[in-house]
Amino acid sequence: MSQQEVDGLGPDKNGVVYSSEVGQQSPVAAAAPDVVEYDIARVEQVYRKLDWRIIPPFWVLYFLCSAIRSNIGIAQTMNAAQGHDLEQVLHLTAKDTSTALALFYVSYVIFDFPSNLIMTRLSPRVWMARIVFAVGVIGTCFTAVKAAWSLKLLRFLLGVVIAGMWPGMAYYLTLFYPPSRLAKRIGMYFTAAQLSASVVGLVSAGFQKMDGLGGLVGFQWMFLVYGLLAVILGVVLLWWLPDRPLTPGSARPAAHPLLSWVPRSPEALTGEDALVHYHEMRRVYHPRPWTVRDLAFVLIDWRLWPLVLMYFGVVGVGIGTQLYGSVIINAINPNFSSIVDSLLFAPIWIMDLIAIVLVTPISDRFHRYRAVFFSAAVCIQIAGLLVVSFAPTSNPWARFGGMLMLGFGLGPTVPICMTWTGEIFQHRHGEVGVAAASALVSGLGNLGSITTTYALYTGWPADASPTNPHQFRNSNLVMIAILVVSIASSFANVVLLRVFGNKKRRAAPNTDGSKGGSGAGDDSYDDEILDGAARREAQQRGFKRILPIGGR
Repeated sequence: MSQQEVDGLGPDKNGVVYSSEVGQQSPVAAAAPDVVEYDIARVEQVYRKLDWRIIPPFWVLYFLCSAIRSNIGIAQTMNAAQGHDLEQVLHLTAKDTSTALALFYVSYVIFDFPSNLIMTRLSPRVWMARIVFAVGVIGTCFTAVKAAWSLKLLRFLLGVVIAGMWPGMAYYLTLFYPPSRLAKRIGMYFTAAQLSASVVGLVSAGFQKMDGLGGLVGFQWMFLVYGLLAVILGVVLLWWLPDRPLTPGSARPAAHPLLSWVPRSPEALTGEDALVHYHEMRRVYHPRPWTVRDLAFVLIDWRLWPLVLMYFGVVGVGIGTQLYGSVIINAINPNFSSIVDSLLFAPIWIMDLIAIVLVTPISDRFHRYRAVFFSAAVCIQIAGLLVVSFAPTSNPWARFGGMLMLGFGLGPTVPICMTWTGEIFQHRHGEVGVAAASALVSGLGNLGSITTTYALYTGWPADASPTNPHQFRNSNLVMIAILVVSIASSFANVVLLRVFGNKKRRAAPNTDGSKGGSGAGDDSYDDEILDGAARREAQQRGFKRILPIGGR
């Protein structure tokens, strides 16, 4: 089969490529004769194959790691009537608990950035498997905690080993998908965190029934089971996840000496599928190795800071809700049993999941309006917190309805923020831009998590006092304030980008005098990445091919 037959295209006598779908000359093809444009249905088919290969393992690993990270929250109310909840077994004060929760994010903030940079140098697949395996080991060790100091130590170590996972997953996706398709994919596996929160609440009811079995209390069984499952998954991922894509027909380079023992996984795409993806995503097949100078330009780029502030608010509220949701539910109605608290915790994250499924695909199709989708979801969070805070204390179900609103609003915000980060920094700085900016937005943004876990809720004694008729109201109002900062930052980012633009940064000349660049692998394309996805992103997809309105 000839190249033209594979492509479904044919050049004219001048070498200009025509699209088999639209039957007309591509303007970009006229400028670059080797540009190939495929039928959009064929491109979609390739992305669906990638979805089946990448998203399921990401979903499973994020599910387990989220459960291990957050199950300490539900452990605070498990078997409380028997005196076997986390605080009573370990003789913790409220400050001990909030400190242990916050220490995780302290180490996470410190190690998130270097972890993501290491991933760009080594195999992303191996580094991701390492993270999951180490999280499983530390998660299993939580079974043996006996005192406040051991809990705090393990929470700090958990932050060290899990650092880089979330931004690393976002970076990994940019190796296979263009920015305008990222929010949907991030949303796909981000639903694992919501189901994890739901399942942790529901399954904890079963673990509470195991209280005393084998000499372990309920929450110890929970730590043990989740930890062992993550250890197993960390090994399986070495065979499951694909490596970064290679130019069709080229041999995979020798592995780093430190990774020579690691088994190789099958390629994500082969044959014609690999060729289609190459022309769709040429920018990832010709990366320019980054230098310290490239990294410095990312660090001083002002575009980073509005995104950090956006993430600060929404992730702080999300983690605060995840770790203290069952505590807030118990405060809404102290007559609820610990099992009822656990069961009511789950619907919050089901609402979160529904919002992700509904909103993130639409935000991809209208990717120029990320700030609008983000801010609308944040407004729903604010409305939910206001209901929780000011609904009559005599009506606990109305206040619980506010928690459901909060969950719905939380869903799309983090995927949209991470996707917008990738869009801005991949175009401007290339691969190192995505890796560094994603890590910094995630790491520095998680200072919001430290705020909500250490300074608010049980870390604020007067606000958590059982004698306070409006328990946690002040904590909720602080969360509303940081959400307002997130909204303001999103629109400030829009204004600044329109004023100053987001032009691709000109790379320094290579040692041989040729131009640098991390996009198309050809000097003539240094200023603009000419691949199928970049051309298609010039015009938003909207609801085309979903609604029967015709067109591409």
